[in-house]
Amino acid sequence: MIKIKLPFWLDGPELEKIRTAAVSWWDKVENWISFPLQQTDPLTAVLPLVNMLAYQRDVIRFKDEPEDLYRKRVKFALINNQDAGSKAGFIAIFERLGIGYVEIEERFDPVDWDVIRLSLSDSQVGQNLDLINEIIIAYGRTCRRYELLIINPITAYTPVFSNNNTYSYDIASL
Repeated sequence: MIKIKLPFWLDGPELEKIRTAAVSWWDKVENWISFPLQQTDPLTAVLPLVNMLAYQRDVIRFKDEPEDLYRKRVKFALINNQDAGSKAGFIAIFERLGIGYVEIEERFDPVDWDVIRLSLSDSQVGQNLDLINEIIIAYGRTCRRYELLIINPITAYTPVFSNNNTYSYDIASL
């Protein structure tokens, strides 16, 4: 908000009306000027502008995709394209888009060496299957096949106890 101070010789209630009108006008002008600057972030921009940015960044909205995920994919499209070539970059793409932790194993089979195994939890695959497919299509390596491996962590308990065993050893020499 702009502070406007008018000359003292115009003192009175009429001066306050003029000052209030001027402040109101310049607030509107400030909003008009700052509106295009607020539209540069895909997370807060209006949806038609996000669609234009998505077209420029080669992001296609898949069926039933939530709007916040679509905006996030558009926002991170450029950096995801840069990270797509490496293993660490592919892991970063999954974390950036909210899928979470993923393990990537390459060339684990000597016969089918072109298969890349992505290890994800059951809930990650169930909640984000369309997004995972879209990531693989958009950022996956060319001429590679992808395999999803479901991992489910389980908690196992083993009792630890001592049974007072003794041991000894002998040394033989010539």
